[in-house]
Amino acid sequence: MAKLRIALTGGGSGGHIYPLLAVTEELQKLASEKNEELNIVYLGPRDAFAALLHKSGIRRHSVLGAKLRGYSTIQNVLDIPKFFIGLIQAFWHLFWLMPDVIFSKGGTGAFPVVFAGWFYRIPVLLHESDAIPGVTNILSSRFAARIALGFSEATRYFDPARTAVVGNPVRPWLLAEKPDSSAAKKALGFKPDQPLLLILGGSQGSRRINEFIITHLPLICKEAQVLHQTGAGNFTEIESLSRAALGASAGAEAPYKAVPYLDEELKNALAAADCIAARAGAGALTEAAAFGKPMILIPLAESAHDHQLANAHSFEKAGGGVLIEEENLFVGIFIGAMKKIMSNPQRYAAMSAASRAFFKPDAAQVLAREILLLAESNR
Repeated sequence: MAKLRIALTGGGSGGHIYPLLAVTEELQKLASEKNEELNIVYLGPRDAFAALLHKSGIRRHSVLGAKLRGYSTIQNVLDIPKFFIGLIQAFWHLFWLMPDVIFSKGGTGAFPVVFAGWFYRIPVLLHESDAIPGVTNILSSRFAARIALGFSEATRYFDPARTAVVGNPVRPWLLAEKPDSSAAKKALGFKPDQPLLLILGGSQGSRRINEFIITHLPLICKEAQVLHQTGAGNFTEIESLSRAALGASAGAEAPYKAVPYLDEELKNALAAADCIAARAGAGALTEAAAFGKPMILIPLAESAHDHQLANAHSFEKAGGGVLIEEENLFVGIFIGAMKKIMSNPQRYAAMSAASRAFFKPDAAQVLAREILLLAESNR
């Protein structure tokens, strides 16, 4: 039997690539159960995040990324040539690959692949992670056979006859054999009997959150130990500033630890955390919910169409977190949120349960099954 050919597209951030990896793992598992052979390729920008797919054995084909923005900026004009080059590349690669199905996560480089796929009559499954969809996915939805959503709030933007809320996929290795919180704290070098605050600024870190944490580090460390993902480009500066801020407290027993990026240690970090302070990107929010962690959500003020604010509102409304908008990010409010979450055991248990209930654990499997159904129906 010929291999099922599956094309993945999407890119520009970890929020696009990590779900592709999660769904790919489920695809391979389901195909193995059905004795199917898969030929999975990725079409998108050749950036550092796409390299993660290559590392997982997925062949890559370059499609130049042009960001589709919903606001006026000179970058829109500068990206016009990129868009048409990407469109030509998408038509070229799909003509030779002719996959049975395309799975798109949106982001830079995705729309040319979706449009070319529609032209070639290749069914497209689209997944939107956020409560407010981006321009790429809104445009792409016109050419998609099926649309899957991470948030129910996004349903109003799409055709209900082709749309289902499935949640956001999380990489299976994160969910398997979760460590005990105390053991995870020890593995990370923290005291197991003291609360731990995990700071996440997205896959590239957040300069504003980093500056806020470092400015008020002594006060924050009085309330909890801190594990701080700074982003690779910010790590050296933040680590140096943290030593200056903590003075004699900085050392082997320091209540603060900075890391450039959490990859293999992400599972331990999520298990160890008693509270997570983060941007409100769908990826970080979903991974925290998978571990049932209450959150302090600080949405990126410039996120497209305020989608991070909408994500944060949804999570707060469900009872899993506290929302602090950037304009209100003051140390008193932040520490008040920490105390609200961690000082009352009953409230903490309720917020933890609400966070866990927000997570849909079978999202990656549902998406993988739908991809295989579309592929098999197009043979």
